[in-house]
Amino acid sequence: MEALRAEHLDKRYGADETEVWALRDIGLVLRAGEIVALLGPSGAGKSTLIKVLGLVTRADHGDLWMNGERVLDDGAPVADVGELRRSHLGFVFQKANLIPFLSARQNVEIACEIGERFAPRARADELLDYLGVGHRGDALPNTLSGGEQQRVAIARALANAPSLILADEPTAALDKERGRAVMELFRRVAHEQGTAVRVVTHDHR
Repeated sequence: MEALRAEHLDKRYGADETEVWALRDIGLVLRAGEIVALLGPSGAGKSTLIKVLGLVTRADHGDLWMNGERVLDDGAPVADVGELRRSHLGFVFQKANLIPFLSARQNVEIACEIGERFAPRARADELLDYLGVGHRGDALPNTLSGGEQQRVAIARALANAPSLILADEPTAALDKERGRAVMELFRRVAHEQGTAVRVVTHDHR
């Protein structure tokens, strides 16, 4: 089953002499349970692609489908973008971006509350346990290691059982061991949860 299909995506910045093509005629397919990494140097358009696929930045042209549902028609949304993000997408970034005054559990709970699909406390505990940080549920983010913070961020991304996780440089701030552990978690999520995972990175590890 296809979690995502994109065809002919274009995105330009600037105009005339300052015009830059960040994306040009991009096409891709991601299937449920598949993890795919996109490698490239800084400035190659990787983050722009994640933002366009995640419906954060609008494409100039192109078509996009999620779980067989058309969501972009020649760059224009044809469905409720906010609802699509809540029901289909999870995001993980280079920094965990956890809310500093909320505990690890509460950071996941708030995502559940926004999605309104699961009982927040039970879902948060389930995911934190699944990702090996259940014992840190009451801890504030500044007391967690970098690897623990990314595990909580992945739990938050999984809060509403998305069909697709988009990860932008998720291991860049981690050492080799922790970076490998995070990628193993993504592989586990893809295989066990049936979630498609798209990772963009410049890190060949």
